[in-house]
Amino acid sequence: MKVEVCIDNIESALSAEQAGADRLELCSCLAIGGVTPQYSLIKSAVNFSKIPCYVMIRPRAGDFLFNRYEVQMMVEDIQIVKALGAKGVVIGALTAQAEIDVKICETLINAAEGLGVTFHRAFDLCHHPFDSLEQLIALGCERVLTSGQKNTAPQGEGLLKQLVEQADNRISIMAGAGVNAENAQTLVKNTGIQELHLSGKSYRLSQMKWQSDAVMGANAEDDQKIWISDFNKIKAVKALF
Repeated sequence: MKVEVCIDNIESALSAEQAGADRLELCSCLAIGGVTPQYSLIKSAVNFSKIPCYVMIRPRAGDFLFNRYEVQMMVEDIQIVKALGAKGVVIGALTAQAEIDVKICETLINAAEGLGVTFHRAFDLCHHPFDSLEQLIALGCERVLTSGQKNTAPQGEGLLKQLVEQADNRISIMAGAGVNAENAQTLVKNTGIQELHLSGKSYRLSQMKWQSDAVMGANAEDDQKIWISDFNKIKAVKALF
């Protein structure tokens, strides 16, 4: 069982690897589903980690309907990722009809030549998941990250099982969203998946000795929380397999 951990800071990258993660997905802003991380995080994670680092290629939050300027941004981000030594990229693009945008995906995959390619949870917004899976196989993607088109992977078990059967080892189906030590074994047993994706999200309080009355965001409480991947949560999932 391969366990991939999505992280958006270097502290989480180090904790996830120490807890036994098999691969890292590098992102920024996990609270909005993840976007392309900063150059320095990619460089640091690649340099410090002994496990493969895959990088989210997503220029903004929101939908996965991208214009030509955004496509060019993604191509340039992929070139940076290659230069920094990451092992793969995580992509996803859809048409207005909620189908795989094959043309854009081909452009991104060509730019990523030599790297592994994961298609991310844009798949969960596809209108025809079985047709979409065949398109991703034809495109040459290594894996697709999906919750089975539900809010969490345990809720999407039925579709996940069908996708695993359809894939027939031509592409890996990686289950993500809401995966934890309490549900991972049942999820694997009921679906036959061989890869799990999670953040193991938790937070630690700021170590600042003095606190100002000024507020940095919409909620003062958030200024004192540093969101991280929890070593114990990831280790607990790894210990199941």
